[in-house]
Amino acid sequence: MKSARFLGIILAAVLAGCSDVGPALKINASEGPNPWTHLKFKNDPDNFQFAIVADRTGDHRPGVFAEAVEKLNLLSPQFVMSIGDFIEGHTEDEAELEHQWDEFDGLTNKLQMPFFYVPGNHDIDSETTGRMWRQRRGPSYYYFIYHDVLFLCLNTEDTASSHISDQQLEYFRAVIKANNNVRWTLVFLHKPLWWNPDTLEYWQKFVALLGQRPYTVFAGHRHTYDKSVYDDKRYYILATTGAKEQLAGLEQCEFDHIVWVTMKDAGPLVANLLLDGILDDEPCPQ
Repeated sequence: MKSARFLGIILAAVLAGCSDVGPALKINASEGPNPWTHLKFKNDPDNFQFAIVADRTGDHRPGVFAEAVEKLNLLSPQFVMSIGDFIEGHTEDEAELEHQWDEFDGLTNKLQMPFFYVPGNHDIDSETTGRMWRQRRGPSYYYFIYHDVLFLCLNTEDTASSHISDQQLEYFRAVIKANNNVRWTLVFLHKPLWWNPDTLEYWQKFVALLGQRPYTVFAGHRHTYDKSVYDDKRYYILATTGAKEQLAGLEQCEFDHIVWVTMKDAGPLVANLLLDGILDDEPCPQ
């Protein structure tokens, strides 16, 4: 039997076909059988992972989102996206609105990674709440690019309920045109405008801007999980991360979850992590 040799150099230089392993791995390997399946690690630097939280409000249950923050820090995604409804809102009392936002921002400030806000109808539903959003958060719709993936964050309460303004459409028209060669586009919005015949026209105007590029859509609002496919594009409606006074359970697609997304060249790989199934390293009562 040939003796094993220590690989202190880049493993790819010794094991043919493993050039994607990189210099981080050092391992004892023999020229014959080895006690592992293969060494093709999933460490492509262009693949990244992020999380999405669902609706927090609409008869929210105190403590659920705070628990989600703790568990997100355990999971340590590169960043966290959202699809709106952070505060209960639906009031013109500015002191009360400030209190609600202070409470929510106190939660997101505990995250150890960036958090991206997307407004829902509980967050913006009037001139007062819209002004407060701008004062605290700035623009209510925006975009960014990360590892050649275009993130589009929409406002479905723009100038009216369940509405995308012409100004917002023109903004995204320019963004999409200027970023025509990204490897994927991800869309985040609160209300699934394609779901309601009364709002479908606004979605059709927006989705026409995307053309034939590969994209995936994430929305919320309905507090019930759903996945649909239109023209080979996946559309997700997320359930809750604290919203709704009582949940019907998995059989009715009502649950608290964190969506875990691994971005690959072939598109996002989506996993639903039930909040009550994520435990720290001391899962048993002490």
